[in-house]
Amino acid sequence: MPFSETGFPGLLLFEPTVFEDARGYFFESFNQLVFEEQGIKKPFVQDNQSRSSYGVIRGLHYQAPPFAQSKLVRVLSGNILDVVVDIRKGSPTYGKSYDIELSASNKKQLYIPVGFAHGFSVLTETAEVMYKCDEYYHRNSERGILYSCTTLKIDWQIPEASRVISEKDQHNKGFLEIKPEFNFGE
Repeated sequence: MPFSETGFPGLLLFEPTVFEDARGYFFESFNQLVFEEQGIKKPFVQDNQSRSSYGVIRGLHYQAPPFAQSKLVRVLSGNILDVVVDIRKGSPTYGKSYDIELSASNKKQLYIPVGFAHGFSVLTETAEVMYKCDEYYHRNSERGILYSCTTLKIDWQIPEASRVISEKDQHNKGFLEIKPEFNFGE
């Protein structure tokens, strides 16, 4: 099975089968039927792609209900540290973060269900990230958690002097200040 558990309910690591030979490689990066067999039935409706330089930290972002998004994140070039925080009240992993290095070479993808804040840091000179969303972007539902929140203690693997953060992300609230908008099991 191409999916493995992460220890966080619903958060799954997807590792596609890669066929390599002297010509290069081929893999199916997404197949709706494979995801439906895993119980992920809501179709993805939007693809987003970003290119960032070393030291960029994006996040931690999420959308509030009823426009909350599940995401499938992968890296097209370079390496990132992908980070999520469980913000589902009542979850056994509520308030905890999970991180994994995603890269063009390892081809791993992270399926992030509704109820997680998401962000990443760029570990290589540049990185291109693509992610599928199962809900459209909705500006008024956009939320964020401060990337440097001391409650979460996330190690972005970027020295503080090298961090590049958007103005908007520098002003997000800490984890303890956000309004709970997700309940585990709903």
